[in-house]
Amino acid sequence: MTQPHEGHEKYLCKLVGEKIPLEELKPLVKDAKYICKGCGCTIAKAENLCAPELNF
Repeated sequence: MTQPHEGHEKYLCKLVGEKIPLEELKPLVKDAKYICKGCGCTIAKAENLCAPELNF
């Protein structure tokens, strides 16, 4: 399957779709500061979202 953009496999929206175990996702979402404008996922580091925006 073609990725929407380079590096997409490391983004939270992709990981959630792959049904990654919750325990593996917890470190990514702890102290979330960013929200994805595309899917609404929240995460601590902007580099793990496709379309990050500060969530303050």
